[in-house]
Amino acid sequence: MLADIGGGQILLGMIYFFFLFAFLWILITVLMDLFRDSTLSGVAKTIWVIVIVLLPLIGTLIYLIARGSGMHERALQQAKRQQQALNEYIRSTAGSGGSTPADQIASAQKLLEAGTITQDEFNALKAKALV
Repeated sequence: MLADIGGGQILLGMIYFFFLFAFLWILITVLMDLFRDSTLSGVAKTIWVIVIVLLPLIGTLIYLIARGSGMHERALQQAKRQQQALNEYIRSTAGSGGSTPADQIASAQKLLEAGTITQDEFNALKAKALV
């Protein structure tokens, strides 16, 4: 059975697979852009999805022609939002971040005066801040 398959058929199969993969990639990119776009209403998004599902090749090409110019801006805005969220997360989890040892000792002193921590805990926090 495998002996009946020639080199040309294998090459054509690989080319077919390549174009199928490329089309699926573009289709997914278009759908992601469609749902990322906040300027379109829900009805417009629904119509685009119906057109893309019923006529995938033609619908995708029409979308790329009609709305392709804004795809880059929407992707760039999404990347900026993700970067800002990452930066905020890093700042929040970094703890004291840019505070100086004096600030850390002062906040530990306030905790000691409030009775939240003991003198031993204050001394440990002070030693840690000075390291």
